[in-house]
Amino acid sequence: MKHIKTISEFHEYTNLPQPDHPLISVINVADAHPDSHGGNSEHLILDFYSIAVKRMHNVKVKYGQQPFDFNEGVMSFMSPKQVFSMTADNKDKEVKKSGWAIYIHPDFIWNTSLAKTINNYDFWGYTLNEALFLSEKEEETINHIIQNIKKETQSNIDKFTKHIIISQIETLLNYADRFYSRQFITREKSNHQILKDFEVLINDYFNRENLIDVGLPTVQHIAQQLNVSPKYLSSLFQMLTGQTTQQLIHDKLIEKAKEKLSTSQLTISEISYSLGFEHIQSFSKLFKVKTNLSPKEFRQSFN
Repeated sequence: MKHIKTISEFHEYTNLPQPDHPLISVINVADAHPDSHGGNSEHLILDFYSIAVKRMHNVKVKYGQQPFDFNEGVMSFMSPKQVFSMTADNKDKEVKKSGWAIYIHPDFIWNTSLAKTINNYDFWGYTLNEALFLSEKEEETINHIIQNIKKETQSNIDKFTKHIIISQIETLLNYADRFYSRQFITREKSNHQILKDFEVLINDYFNRENLIDVGLPTVQHIAQQLNVSPKYLSSLFQMLTGQTTQQLIHDKLIEKAKEKLSTSQLTISEISYSLGFEHIQSFSKLFKVKTNLSPKEFRQSFN
Protein backbone atom coordinates (compact mmCIF):
# COMPACT_ATOMS: atom_id res chain seq x y z
CA MET A 1 0.00 0.00 0.00
CA LYS A 2 1.48 3.36 -1.03
CA HIS A 3 0.06 6.49 0.58
CA ILE A 4 0.61 9.62 -1.53
CA LYS A 5 -0.09 12.79 0.42
CA THR A 6 0.83 15.57 -2.01
CA ILE A 7 0.45 16.20 -5.72
CA SER A 8 4.23 16.68 -5.98
CA GLU A 9 4.69 13.15 -4.58
CA PHE A 10 2.24 11.81 -7.16
CA HIS A 11 4.15 13.52 -10.00
CA GLU A 12 7.36 11.95 -8.71
CA TYR A 13 5.68 8.52 -8.46
CA THR A 14 4.43 8.75 -12.06
CA ASN A 15 7.73 10.17 -13.38
CA LEU A 16 6.20 13.51 -14.32
CA PRO A 17 7.88 16.92 -13.97
CA GLN A 18 7.02 18.81 -10.81
CA PRO A 19 3.54 20.45 -11.02
CA ASP A 20 3.21 24.15 -11.89
CA HIS A 21 0.98 24.56 -8.84
CA PRO A 22 1.56 22.54 -5.63
CA LEU A 23 -2.16 22.02 -4.89
CA ILE A 24 -3.70 21.40 -8.32
CA SER A 25 -2.45 19.69 -11.46
CA VAL A 26 -3.77 18.71 -14.90
CA ILE A 27 -1.79 15.93 -16.55
CA ASN A 28 -1.76 14.14 -19.89
CA VAL A 29 -2.41 10.49 -19.01
CA ALA A 30 -0.01 9.33 -21.75
CA ASP A 31 2.85 11.15 -20.01
CA ALA A 32 2.39 9.38 -16.68
CA HIS A 33 4.57 6.29 -16.19
CA PRO A 34 4.26 4.84 -12.68
CA ASP A 35 7.19 2.80 -11.44
CA SER A 36 6.57 -0.83 -12.35
CA HIS A 37 7.77 -2.29 -9.00
CA GLY A 38 8.78 -5.52 -10.68
CA GLY A 39 5.60 -5.68 -12.74
CA ASN A 40 3.38 -6.09 -9.69
CA SER A 41 0.32 -3.94 -9.06
CA GLU A 42 0.55 -1.56 -6.13
CA HIS A 43 -2.38 -0.29 -4.09
CA LEU A 44 -2.46 3.48 -3.85
CA ILE A 45 -4.18 5.93 -1.53
CA LEU A 46 -4.28 9.55 -2.69
CA ASP A 47 -5.00 12.41 -0.29
CA PHE A 48 -6.66 14.51 -2.99
CA TYR A 49 -9.59 14.56 -5.42
CA SER A 50 -9.10 12.97 -8.83
CA ILE A 51 -11.21 13.55 -11.96
CA ALA A 52 -10.27 11.94 -15.26
CA VAL A 53 -11.39 11.31 -18.81
CA LYS A 54 -9.17 8.60 -20.19
CA ARG A 55 -8.81 5.54 -22.38
CA MET A 56 -6.36 2.84 -21.35
CA HIS A 57 -5.75 -0.36 -23.30
CA ASN A 58 -4.11 -3.39 -21.67
CA VAL A 59 -4.53 -1.84 -18.20
CA LYS A 60 -6.59 -3.21 -15.35
CA VAL A 61 -7.76 -0.76 -12.72
CA LYS A 62 -9.18 -1.88 -9.40
CA TYR A 63 -11.03 0.69 -7.28
CA GLY A 64 -12.06 -0.71 -3.90
CA GLN A 65 -13.19 -4.25 -4.76
CA GLN A 66 -14.37 -3.40 -8.28
CA PRO A 67 -12.25 -4.15 -11.39
CA PHE A 68 -12.81 -1.83 -14.33
CA ASP A 69 -11.88 -1.69 -18.01
CA PHE A 70 -11.01 1.74 -19.41
CA ASN A 71 -11.07 0.71 -23.08
CA GLU A 72 -13.97 3.12 -23.57
CA GLY A 73 -13.57 6.81 -22.82
CA VAL A 74 -15.24 7.49 -19.50
CA MET A 75 -15.22 10.22 -16.87
CA SER A 76 -14.42 8.99 -13.39
CA PHE A 77 -14.27 10.62 -9.95
CA MET A 78 -12.35 9.64 -6.84
CA SER A 79 -12.50 11.46 -3.52
CA PRO A 80 -9.50 11.53 -1.14
CA LYS A 81 -8.44 8.42 0.79
CA GLN A 82 -9.85 5.94 -1.74
CA VAL A 83 -7.84 2.79 -2.53
CA PHE A 84 -7.10 1.77 -6.10
CA SER A 85 -4.50 -0.17 -8.07
CA MET A 86 -3.30 -0.44 -11.66
CA THR A 87 -1.48 -3.25 -13.44
CA ALA A 88 -0.84 -4.36 -17.01
CA ASP A 89 -3.53 -6.76 -18.25
CA ASN A 90 -1.04 -8.63 -20.43
CA LYS A 91 2.61 -7.90 -19.68
CA ASP A 92 3.61 -8.93 -23.23
CA LYS A 93 1.43 -6.23 -24.80
CA GLU A 94 2.03 -2.50 -24.99
CA VAL A 95 0.10 -0.32 -22.57
CA LYS A 96 -1.73 2.45 -24.43
CA LYS A 97 -3.14 5.46 -22.61
CA SER A 98 -4.77 8.72 -23.62
CA GLY A 99 -6.81 11.46 -21.99
CA TRP A 100 -6.29 13.70 -18.99
CA ALA A 101 -6.60 13.73 -15.23
CA ILE A 102 -6.93 16.60 -12.79
CA TYR A 103 -5.82 16.33 -9.16
CA ILE A 104 -7.14 18.79 -6.58
CA HIS A 105 -5.79 18.89 -3.05
CA PRO A 106 -8.43 19.74 -0.37
CA ASP A 107 -6.17 22.60 0.77
CA PHE A 108 -6.71 24.30 -2.58
CA ILE A 109 -10.46 24.63 -2.06
CA TRP A 110 -10.24 25.40 1.68
CA ASN A 111 -12.36 28.40 2.70
CA THR A 112 -14.03 28.68 -0.73
CA SER A 113 -17.61 28.17 -1.90
CA LEU A 114 -16.55 24.84 -3.42
CA ALA A 115 -15.38 23.50 -0.04
CA LYS A 116 -18.98 23.73 1.18
CA THR A 117 -20.54 22.00 -1.84
CA ILE A 118 -18.01 19.57 -3.35
CA ASN A 119 -19.20 16.58 -1.32
CA ASN A 120 -22.84 17.27 -2.25
CA TYR A 121 -22.16 15.69 -5.65
CA ASP A 122 -23.19 12.06 -5.25
CA PHE A 123 -20.84 10.79 -7.97
CA TRP A 124 -17.87 10.97 -5.56
CA GLY A 125 -19.49 7.91 -3.96
CA TYR A 126 -19.98 5.97 -7.20
CA THR A 127 -17.72 3.05 -8.08
CA LEU A 128 -15.71 3.01 -11.29
CA ASN A 129 -18.15 0.68 -13.02
CA GLU A 130 -20.71 3.47 -12.53
CA ALA A 131 -18.50 5.99 -14.35
CA LEU A 132 -19.90 8.62 -16.69
CA PHE A 133 -19.96 7.69 -20.38
CA LEU A 134 -19.67 10.93 -22.34
CA SER A 135 -21.02 11.67 -25.79
CA GLU A 136 -18.62 13.34 -28.22
CA LYS A 137 -20.17 16.77 -27.62
CA GLU A 138 -20.16 16.29 -23.85
CA GLU A 139 -16.50 15.33 -23.92
CA GLU A 140 -15.71 18.46 -25.95
CA THR A 141 -17.45 20.59 -23.31
CA ILE A 142 -15.53 18.94 -20.46
CA ASN A 143 -12.21 19.12 -22.31
CA HIS A 144 -12.67 22.85 -22.93
CA ILE A 145 -13.12 23.51 -19.20
CA ILE A 146 -10.05 21.41 -18.37
CA GLN A 147 -7.94 23.34 -20.86
CA ASN A 148 -9.02 26.58 -19.18
CA ILE A 149 -7.96 25.20 -15.79
CA LYS A 150 -4.64 23.99 -17.20
CA LYS A 151 -3.88 27.42 -18.68
CA GLU A 152 -4.54 29.06 -15.33
CA THR A 153 -2.26 26.65 -13.44
CA GLN A 154 0.52 27.34 -15.95
CA SER A 155 0.12 31.14 -15.89
CA ASN A 156 1.74 33.48 -13.42
CA ILE A 157 -0.22 33.17 -10.18
CA ASP A 158 -2.02 36.35 -9.14
CA LYS A 159 -4.93 37.26 -6.88
CA PHE A 160 -7.47 36.15 -9.53
CA THR A 161 -5.97 32.71 -10.27
CA LYS A 162 -7.58 30.70 -7.48
CA HIS A 163 -11.02 32.28 -7.90
CA ILE A 164 -11.01 31.58 -11.66
CA ILE A 165 -9.89 27.96 -11.20
CA ILE A 166 -12.47 27.33 -8.45
CA SER A 167 -15.17 28.72 -10.72
CA GLN A 168 -14.06 26.42 -13.55
CA ILE A 169 -14.04 23.36 -11.26
CA GLU A 170 -17.58 24.20 -10.09
CA THR A 171 -18.66 24.46 -13.74
CA LEU A 172 -17.00 21.11 -14.47
CA LEU A 173 -18.83 19.39 -11.60
CA ASN A 174 -22.17 20.95 -12.57
CA TYR A 175 -21.80 19.69 -16.15
CA ALA A 176 -20.90 16.24 -14.82
CA ASP A 177 -24.05 16.31 -12.68
CA ARG A 178 -26.11 17.21 -15.75
CA PHE A 179 -24.52 14.50 -17.89
CA TYR A 180 -25.09 11.88 -15.19
CA SER A 181 -28.75 12.89 -15.16
CA ARG A 182 -28.80 12.32 -18.92
CA GLN A 183 -27.14 8.92 -18.47
CA PHE A 184 -29.85 7.81 -16.03
CA ILE A 185 -32.45 8.70 -18.68
CA THR A 186 -30.70 7.17 -21.71
CA ARG A 187 -30.08 3.92 -19.85
CA GLU A 188 -33.75 3.70 -18.98
CA LYS A 189 -34.15 -0.01 -19.73
CA SER A 190 -31.29 -1.20 -17.52
CA ASN A 191 -32.21 1.31 -14.81
CA HIS A 192 -35.82 0.14 -14.68
CA GLN A 193 -34.53 -3.42 -14.45
CA ILE A 194 -32.65 -2.39 -11.28
CA LEU A 195 -35.91 -0.96 -9.94
CA LYS A 196 -37.72 -4.24 -10.73
CA ASP A 197 -34.95 -6.24 -9.08
CA PHE A 198 -35.25 -3.97 -6.03
CA GLU A 199 -38.99 -4.68 -5.80
CA VAL A 200 -38.38 -8.45 -5.88
CA LEU A 201 -35.53 -8.19 -3.39
CA ILE A 202 -37.40 -6.02 -0.88
CA ASN A 203 -40.56 -8.13 -1.12
CA ASP A 204 -38.56 -11.31 -0.47
CA TYR A 205 -36.80 -9.62 2.43
CA PHE A 206 -40.02 -8.63 4.22
CA ASN A 207 -41.53 -12.08 3.61
CA ARG A 208 -38.75 -13.75 5.59
CA GLU A 209 -39.63 -15.43 8.86
CA ASN A 210 -36.53 -14.34 10.78
CA LEU A 211 -36.61 -10.55 10.39
CA ILE A 212 -36.25 -10.10 14.15
CA ASP A 213 -32.87 -11.85 13.86
CA VAL A 214 -31.56 -10.09 10.74
CA GLY A 215 -33.13 -6.67 11.41
CA LEU A 216 -34.37 -4.02 9.01
CA PRO A 217 -32.85 -3.91 5.51
CA THR A 218 -30.17 -1.24 5.07
CA VAL A 219 -29.39 0.78 1.96
CA GLN A 220 -25.90 -0.76 2.00
CA HIS A 221 -27.31 -4.30 2.02
CA ILE A 222 -29.76 -3.59 -0.80
CA ALA A 223 -27.09 -1.89 -2.93
CA GLN A 224 -24.71 -4.79 -2.39
CA GLN A 225 -27.37 -7.27 -3.51
CA LEU A 226 -28.01 -5.20 -6.65
CA ASN A 227 -24.27 -4.83 -7.38
CA VAL A 228 -24.24 -1.02 -7.30
CA SER A 229 -22.92 1.55 -4.84
CA PRO A 230 -25.36 2.99 -2.27
CA LYS A 231 -24.87 6.52 -3.65
CA TYR A 232 -25.51 5.47 -7.24
CA LEU A 233 -28.60 3.49 -6.25
CA SER A 234 -30.15 6.42 -4.39
CA SER A 235 -29.35 8.81 -7.28
CA LEU A 236 -30.93 6.37 -9.72
CA PHE A 237 -34.08 5.90 -7.65
CA GLN A 238 -34.34 9.64 -7.07
CA MET A 239 -34.36 10.10 -10.84
CA LEU A 240 -36.85 7.27 -11.51
CA THR A 241 -39.23 7.69 -8.56
CA GLY A 242 -38.41 10.98 -6.84
CA GLN A 243 -37.47 9.02 -3.70
CA THR A 244 -34.22 7.76 -2.20
CA THR A 245 -33.51 4.09 -1.52
CA GLN A 246 -34.22 4.63 2.19
CA GLN A 247 -37.60 6.20 1.44
CA LEU A 248 -38.54 3.29 -0.84
CA ILE A 249 -37.54 0.79 1.85
CA HIS A 250 -39.71 2.64 4.38
CA ASP A 251 -42.65 2.72 1.95
CA LYS A 252 -42.45 -1.03 1.44
CA LEU A 253 -42.15 -1.54 5.21
CA ILE A 254 -45.28 0.54 5.86
CA GLU A 255 -47.11 -1.35 3.12
CA LYS A 256 -46.32 -4.66 4.86
CA ALA A 257 -47.26 -3.17 8.25
CA LYS A 258 -50.66 -2.05 6.92
CA GLU A 259 -51.25 -5.52 5.51
CA LYS A 260 -50.52 -7.17 8.86
CA LEU A 261 -52.52 -4.60 10.85
CA SER A 262 -55.60 -5.03 8.67
CA THR A 263 -55.57 -8.78 8.01
CA SER A 264 -54.01 -10.46 11.06
CA GLN A 265 -54.71 -10.84 14.76
CA LEU A 266 -51.09 -10.16 15.71
CA THR A 267 -50.53 -7.53 18.36
CA ILE A 268 -48.85 -4.29 17.33
CA SER A 269 -45.79 -5.38 19.28
CA GLU A 270 -45.66 -8.71 17.41
CA ILE A 271 -46.03 -6.92 14.06
CA SER A 272 -43.23 -4.55 15.00
CA TYR A 273 -40.85 -7.42 15.80
CA SER A 274 -41.92 -9.43 12.75
CA LEU A 275 -40.84 -6.50 10.54
CA GLY A 276 -37.39 -6.37 12.10
CA PHE A 277 -37.80 -3.57 14.66
CA GLU A 278 -36.05 -4.01 17.99
CA HIS A 279 -38.30 -1.44 19.69
CA ILE A 280 -42.03 -0.93 19.17
CA GLN A 281 -41.56 2.81 19.74
CA SER A 282 -39.39 3.08 16.59
CA PHE A 283 -42.04 1.25 14.55
CA SER A 284 -44.90 3.39 15.89
CA LYS A 285 -42.97 6.61 15.24
CA LEU A 286 -42.17 5.72 11.62
CA PHE A 287 -45.74 4.54 10.98
CA LYS A 288 -47.12 7.82 12.36
CA VAL A 289 -44.74 9.89 10.22
CA LYS A 290 -45.71 8.00 7.07
CA THR A 291 -49.48 7.71 7.59
CA ASN A 292 -50.43 10.45 10.10
CA LEU A 293 -51.99 7.63 12.17
CA SER A 294 -50.64 5.46 14.94
CA PRO A 295 -50.68 1.69 14.24
CA LYS A 296 -53.56 1.40 16.73
CA GLU A 297 -55.56 4.16 15.02
CA PHE A 298 -54.97 2.57 11.61
CA ARG A 299 -56.19 -0.83 12.87
CA GLN A 300 -59.29 0.75 14.47
CA SER A 301 -60.20 2.36 11.16
CA PHE A 302 -60.94 -1.15 9.82
CA ASN A 303 -63.37 -2.01 12.65
